[in-house]
Amino acid sequence: MSQKKLSLQEQLLQAGLVSSAKARSAKTEKHKQNQQQRNSKEQAVDEARELALKAQAEKLERDRELNRIKQEQEEKKQLAAQIKQLVQQHRMPIDENEIDRYDDSFAYHFTDNNKVKKLFVPPQMRAQIAGGRLAIVKAGQRYEVVAVEIAEKIRERSPAAVMVLNAPKQEATESRDPYAAYQIPDDLMW
Repeated sequence: MSQKKLSLQEQLLQAGLVSSAKARSAKTEKHKQNQQQRNSKEQAVDEARELALKAQAEKLERDRELNRIKQEQEEKKQLAAQIKQLVQQHRMPIDENEIDRYDDSFAYHFTDNNKVKKLFVPPQMRAQIAGGRLAIVKAGQRYEVVAVEIAEKIRERSPAAVMVLNAPKQEATESRDPYAAYQIPDDLMW
């Protein structure tokens, strides 16, 4: 009794419950359904793959942006450290004990963010700041006096850190005065 097992369709045909035409049409329908399922799975897989690729591209873009922001912050920190180092190494000493004796006539007034600030300096230093040989820079919350060359280096790194940098005064020479050779009479009345 070695009979081969028959499929349900073949058993129904042998029993006479289904005609051969109906069996063929059922078989072709099943084949079509299988193909449609395969095609829809491929589309579903393609859509999922596209979404995954899109998400990965967005993540890469976000990572690049975050790296750029971190790099900018690191550069700002380095510039701030360079400015701080320049100021600490090259600041002009102001005797803190002398400042107590100064009155407002010894203060050099300047603006910082539309606020008038004052820095007490000796008269010689105030004249040099006004004459353009010294400059005032902001280091953290303090104001320091440095040479013009150092102020230029600081300005290259951060223009906002330089508070006062006057142009050097050009002293009028007698060779530029066209009337220097003429004497003014003592009895001249205006």
